[in-house]
Amino acid sequence: MANWRSGWLLAAMIASAAGAAEPQADTAERPRAREAGVIIGTLPPGPRNAIVDVSGVAVGHATVVEGDAIRTGVTAIVPHPGDLYRERVPAAIVVGNGYGKLLGVTQVEELGELETPILLTGTLGVWRAADALVERQLALPGMEQVRSLNPVVGETNDGFLNDIRARPLRPEHVRRALDTASADNVDEGAIGAGTGTVAFGWKGGIGTSSRRLDPARGGHTVGVLVQSNYGGRLTIDGVALDGVRPDRTSARNAGDAPPATGDGSIMIVVATDAPLDDRLLRRLATRALLGVGRTGSSMSNGSGDYVIAFSTAREVRRTPGSDRHAQQVLANDAMTPLFDAVAEATEEAIVNSLFRAETTSGHRGTVQALPLARVLPLLRRQGAAETIAR
Repeated sequence: MANWRSGWLLAAMIASAAGAAEPQADTAERPRAREAGVIIGTLPPGPRNAIVDVSGVAVGHATVVEGDAIRTGVTAIVPHPGDLYRERVPAAIVVGNGYGKLLGVTQVEELGELETPILLTGTLGVWRAADALVERQLALPGMEQVRSLNPVVGETNDGFLNDIRARPLRPEHVRRALDTASADNVDEGAIGAGTGTVAFGWKGGIGTSSRRLDPARGGHTVGVLVQSNYGGRLTIDGVALDGVRPDRTSARNAGDAPPATGDGSIMIVVATDAPLDDRLLRRLATRALLGVGRTGSSMSNGSGDYVIAFSTAREVRRTPGSDRHAQQVLANDAMTPLFDAVAEATEEAIVNSLFRAETTSGHRGTVQALPLARVLPLLRRQGAAETIAR
């Protein structure tokens, strides 16, 4: 891995010095932030530095690319491999700015629990994704008598790269994302629900990160997955990248350009193995928005910014029909280390979504990938990136 990272960074530095374009995906894979020397925060990540570091959590993607105009997909987050309807996990949803179409909010707000996997997709695919999720869940063994189900489906608008009005999402795409969900999945960038997204005028997408607390602070893991499609003043590890803007954008229509303002959306999914109830999960989810702010967002008027948080701890799972739930949860005073962890992991997940995404052409034009050959030298000069190449 060290040689691979060194090779990419050396190529990036040479390209930057020569004024050349960034190394392309066909010659060098785009690194994650840490692989490029950008270390966000002070807490250590889990072994995969991903939401799947929280035991039992699985992630799956279905990427939908058809012709020149369809660039969308669906991403599934499965809290645990058991029967989610009968082993429900406590959950909370926090709205940073509510310009969005998140389904399932009110029941989670009322009951404080999840009974299905979480799906992320494009804006006008929400209802088709929800319908396919319900159909798939009702067909599972033991669900024959179920007459109510609360699918949780979030979205961001991928309408620049994707012909969003075509509504190309089909049931088989949702089934593929769910059926291929894996506890080893750390795929990022223009994949699944991130296929057509744009962040800060650059190609956005799926990103993930995690933090693991040391035993003295509880030993718990917090994992985050984001679907980045928002804007503002791009800032990485405290360094504002005002001088790094897309050189040009290939748009099919005059005056048509990808969004570079603060408008847009971000979906954030937070998982933890800490024993938290829905009240404590709401507190945790609120701190994830600090990570969004650190990247330069003010959560503008036209932005949909949502956090869905859940706990996988077995001692807080809920069985429907029970008269009482006996739960032992963390005390309020034990939450601060988790707050630190979720803010750092959210910030790094967003940066990973930008670092891993590749230049993409679609319905209304082309969106460039963040030019790491220009960005990394700036971060190193500001002390925000280490030089990994030896």
